[in-house]
Amino acid sequence: MQLFSMGKSKSIVGLDIGSSSVKAVECAVRNKRVELMHVGVAPIPPEAIVQGAFLNSGAIVEAIREAIDSAGIKTRQVATAVSGHSVIVKKISLPSMTREELDESIRWEAEQYIPFDINEVNLDFQILQGAGLEGQMDVLLVAAKKDLIDDYVHVITDAGLQPVVIDVAAFAVENAFEANYDLKGDDVVALVNIGSQVVNINIVSGGAPAFTRDVSIGGAAYTEEIQKALSVSWDEAERMKIGGRGEGEAQDVVPQEVEEAMRTVTDTVLGEITRSLDFFAATAAESRIGKVFLSGGGARVSGLDAAFQQKTNLPVERMNPLARVSPASRLDEEFLREIAPSLGVGIGLALRRMDD
Repeated sequence: MQLFSMGKSKSIVGLDIGSSSVKAVECAVRNKRVELMHVGVAPIPPEAIVQGAFLNSGAIVEAIREAIDSAGIKTRQVATAVSGHSVIVKKISLPSMTREELDESIRWEAEQYIPFDINEVNLDFQILQGAGLEGQMDVLLVAAKKDLIDDYVHVITDAGLQPVVIDVAAFAVENAFEANYDLKGDDVVALVNIGSQVVNINIVSGGAPAFTRDVSIGGAAYTEEIQKALSVSWDEAERMKIGGRGEGEAQDVVPQEVEEAMRTVTDTVLGEITRSLDFFAATAAESRIGKVFLSGGGARVSGLDAAFQQKTNLPVERMNPLARVSPASRLDEEFLREIAPSLGVGIGLALRRMDD
């Protein structure tokens, strides 16, 4: 699904503009195998993006250019993804009709489900095949505020690039997952992408999204708590968050204050996520989640996967967006291992042209 399209391209760069960094990814498909050709990451200063609002567009533009340039990417056409409270995803049931009929009536239908002025959003939809009762059909409806779309378009064009697709982050992660993992037809999995400020939750059942929600919390909450507990810099707190140590400290010493700060935030993050999983379980009694896959920079937080499994009694695994992707030989293996959990959105976006 894509909320915004300006045509097709032979090669599209997946550009994941997160609140802590920009990830730029370019893939090639050869003999049905996916090859990772280029990948670049550039930091975004804290407070440049807050709750989805672009407060420092200049810094975001510079980060986009740095990610593209450091990767050696020459392609100018990009796909990016939006998420957060300005994006609404709903599965709705409608009387059976043709796509042409739905094209004509979707705005009126959407007004009943979208909590925004229908004139202020970009709409897209997908008819879910094989779903719905007799005489009915299930439709996945997506709406994103136009001013949010405009923000992304402006920083991308200011960076000298052309936005050709704007997608939804949760669906991009699903695209990356499907390229790397095999699912049986009746499998139900929860894809949980933990970004710096937003968690994207997408429960996939029968190969299609069954429940999608974004939660306004993320990995930055850990960094902030560690900063406060130890009075250290943002960068130092980031290292501690993923299991590193403070400069000059012994490798086997983790300050008790860090452990306590991490535990507090983990409880909050998991509480928000499990509320969404519980809501799905209550409203879709016939579909039981079989496994949780964690992705995003927040998936690297030390001990989060184990705590998640303990809280939910569900199998939890870190998703590897590069499990079946062959990196070009010139790419640094250690660098890829470090950033792999953060590449779910970028890989999913870079593969979009295969389906469009």
